[in-house]
Amino acid sequence: MILSSCLAEKKDNLSDQNSVVPPVEPSPPTPTPTPDLVEKINGVTIDSISNINDIVTSLKNLSSKPTTRIVFDEFIAASTYKTAVAKIKDVSFVMGEILDSFYLNQYTVASYEQRTVEYLNTLGDCVDIWEIGNEINGEWVGTTSEVVQKMKSAYDQVKLRGKKAALTLYYNEGCWEDPKNEMFTWTANIPDEMVQNLDYVFVSYYEDDCNDLQPDWPVVFKRLAEKFPKSKIGFGEVGTLNKANKAEFINRYYKLKITEPNYVGGYFWWYYKQDMVPMTKSLWTVFNDATK
Repeated sequence: MILSSCLAEKKDNLSDQNSVVPPVEPSPPTPTPTPDLVEKINGVTIDSISNINDIVTSLKNLSSKPTTRIVFDEFIAASTYKTAVAKIKDVSFVMGEILDSFYLNQYTVASYEQRTVEYLNTLGDCVDIWEIGNEINGEWVGTTSEVVQKMKSAYDQVKLRGKKAALTLYYNEGCWEDPKNEMFTWTANIPDEMVQNLDYVFVSYYEDDCNDLQPDWPVVFKRLAEKFPKSKIGFGEVGTLNKANKAEFINRYYKLKITEPNYVGGYFWWYYKQDMVPMTKSLWTVFNDATK
């Protein structure tokens, strides 16, 4: 396999990844043009790069070119992912999740910015979309003021480099503990600059975590489109641990009909590696048929 040129292009330009890379002072960002990936994103999530060759084979053989969301693990150097990201880039678009929401509160504002800078400097040319904040209104992510600072600093660093930025919200209708964390309520914390210039705004949702609720998604995405009129919108995570429901959920979400003009799908099934690698697993065929 010939690796994507994105890896070769960065080799001569990378600084020592063990050294401290100072953040670049952001200048006012200019809006990034609408991404010309695909009209509909058929996203998948990879939460581990072990067995990378099986992952690549599984992705390569899908009928529709996917967008692979790679979860970059906490406290792991960006250089760890260089080869795997380049291999995935050969067969897929790539979205890089800077950090999963579960670990956001383990980083200070400064260390989250430093992590963002390191990953952008190392993998920037191999990643099509940067997820600057994951499940950003989750009740486990930390104090709102610090979360907003982390989100905004990552956004500034991504936009400074002319890259595409995505923000993932956590849909929690009727299953929040504090009403200030309800998804639409929390969006009031997002700076107007981001509201106007985010390339993507996604929604993470797990029925298992929210009383098996099936929301009225056309209404939800209509409200989201009104809040973020210049952004592409869709799902940033879906999935279930219930084996009996996996095929049903895949078909339900990936075949969902939303008429908002800026709706692009997404979905990013969290358990792609577990459920569809290697591609001989039965759910790979279910997924492939659902995304043709």
